[in-house]
Amino acid sequence: MLVTEKKKIASFYKALLNREQAFVGIFFVGVKTTAVFCIATCRARKPKLENVEFYTTFKEALDNGYRPCKICKPTQNAHQAPEQVAIAMDLVKNHPKEKISDFKLRQNNVRPEVVRRWFKKNYGITFHAYQRMYRINSAFQELKTRKKVTATAFDTGYESLSGFGYTYKKLLGQSPQKSLEENIILISRLTTPIGPMFICATEKGICLLEFVDRRMLETEFKDLQRLLKARIITGENMHIVQAKKELSEYFDGKRTIFDVKVHTPGTDFQNSVWNCLRKIPFGATATYTQQAERINKPKAIRAVASANGRNRISIIVPCHRVIGTNGQLTGYGGGIEQKRWLLDHESENAHTDG
Repeated sequence: MLVTEKKKIASFYKALLNREQAFVGIFFVGVKTTAVFCIATCRARKPKLENVEFYTTFKEALDNGYRPCKICKPTQNAHQAPEQVAIAMDLVKNHPKEKISDFKLRQNNVRPEVVRRWFKKNYGITFHAYQRMYRINSAFQELKTRKKVTATAFDTGYESLSGFGYTYKKLLGQSPQKSLEENIILISRLTTPIGPMFICATEKGICLLEFVDRRMLETEFKDLQRLLKARIITGENMHIVQAKKELSEYFDGKRTIFDVKVHTPGTDFQNSVWNCLRKIPFGATATYTQQAERINKPKAIRAVASANGRNRISIIVPCHRVIGTNGQLTGYGGGIEQKRWLLDHESENAHTDG
């Protein structure tokens, strides 16, 4: 929302002048004279107080016509894990079988309370729950190689077989012996120039890429788990690693085509629409009518629009490239301004070889 309280405006402006790190993500400042918005630590020349207005979310700044500052990259850096949290996450990724205690964090100059607050706000789970998911994923992968349950339990840092079995069943829904035929969906988080996103993958490919504040996100998670008969746990596989690399190249203007594999559970009709989306060239757009004609269903315009709305893999399956017949931007799960940003970005970089 737009900040109107005079005391808060004065406090935010002072923080902007002093580039106070503690205010990163607390406010986003729109500069009327340049039509850009920034975070508190931006290194750009400071505007006069009468030329700024403050918002509590970057989406509100976007919705009011401001574009992200190229110096401070507000939509990316405001939600990026701070240094101490990044260190904690690296400890988990580099030591997936080890329990990272508060003592271990302090040994690495990380304050546990900082990590706990960030995880609760940005993941909706505790840091220790995040760790447990990583450790159970590591155990799941080892069990699939026919490693013994007892050896796996103790090798992944559990002091008792019963404790390992309880946590394993709680997260994956089955005992270690019964779970090997079950599927799991791994989920990770990434920051982008237009906001943080969740990315999910199975062994077959990327199955979800959505902005973390998408309204339908919880429904999409439930649908995925139902369709794939799988549980979602924190972790990464080769598809997520590849997708993060390709997305970084896309946002840098260096990639126009995605090569990462996707996994799109849905009806035959939905998949025909989603495959059609992937054929819309980078820098181009199409209408729902054109989509319907391309899949030989010229009268199924509303059904095509519905299938577009059910696409779970933003950007990679580019539903943002679909516009109204009159050339107007139509609904987009990430938000109209995100859609506008993506289309402008692709228009500016359409010459790039992907």
